[in-house]
Amino acid sequence: MKTRLIVIAILLLILTVLVSRNDERITDTLLGIINPIKQSYKNFTQSIENKSSSYIFQKESIQRLSRENRILRKRLLEQMHYIEQVKNIYDVLPDLTQLVVPSISIIETISYVKLNSFSQVILTKPKGLVEGKLYGMIQGRVVAGTAQVHSNQLYGYLTSDNKCRFSVFIGESKAPGIAIGHEKNEMIVKFIPKWHNVQVGEKVITSGLDNIFFTDIPVGIVTKVEVQNSYTVAYIKTYSDIFHPKTFFLINDAKATLVEGFDSNNTQLNLPSYNPVVHYQENNVSISVSVTDLNHSTSTDIPIVSSIPSRIDQTQEDLIEPEIREEHPPIQNQRKKKRKRKPRNNTNALDLF
Repeated sequence: MKTRLIVIAILLLILTVLVSRNDERITDTLLGIINPIKQSYKNFTQSIENKSSSYIFQKESIQRLSRENRILRKRLLEQMHYIEQVKNIYDVLPDLTQLVVPSISIIETISYVKLNSFSQVILTKPKGLVEGKLYGMIQGRVVAGTAQVHSNQLYGYLTSDNKCRFSVFIGESKAPGIAIGHEKNEMIVKFIPKWHNVQVGEKVITSGLDNIFFTDIPVGIVTKVEVQNSYTVAYIKTYSDIFHPKTFFLINDAKATLVEGFDSNNTQLNLPSYNPVVHYQENNVSISVSVTDLNHSTSTDIPIVSSIPSRIDQTQEDLIEPEIREEHPPIQNQRKKKRKRKPRNNTNALDLF
């Protein structure tokens, strides 16, 4: 270590002596040696600085791009989900033209109720649904199941679930029955009257009498028939696809709308053109007056005599067995007129005197 210091000191002394002599050759030689060293040192430090700044910039860029990538991936998933929903709705729109649009809502499946059960689903809930009421679900143009609101959540019971029940007609004879979910792609129609001859291969449609479905919506086809004690039971293969419950039509109101608010009393009937005449007696004088004259003689618009009853009730007893008035009552029912008796004078023997 001491030797190195001594060598360095000697070199510095020599350089000092050479520089003090002001020899241009020596100065040029020294500058020619020192300048490349300085330039190399400067280039080396600059490259290190550039690399360090480039590393820092790349790190910040990577972090920023990673954050943007996560945001874009999230938006991509949302757009893919949105496109899938639009595709599902676009696929079912042609079937919507076959239904009553004001009574229909489009719903989608959110998830299954249980992971090990494919017969119950959770659905998007439209506004205005009543708690506990059964609603019909249609998949395309066929029956998909029923839906019901519980705890402000809409649950769907597909045709394979035993909670799915609605009334149906079978075959050309329209044998009535109640369809109940049994297993995958199969339902049981119970309570069919025994006098209906249900055959294998007949089509099953909704009856619309339970205010759940519209009438004449396809359900399935009969595959097996059994005759039990009091009723006939039919097994049917359903048309719906229970393994792809994507988009459904929900029937908000299945009641008939054509005759809603019908009132027979407000019906305008075309009355006959003849003018009936009413006969009655007044002060032992026979008078004949037409109904038209009686109607026009009043100040109000309500006619006195009308052939339209104000109300028609079902099964009125007086209409079934009307009373028959006898023109000449029996003699024993006629009461004799009592003669007026003159007031009796209270007389006694003393009044004669």
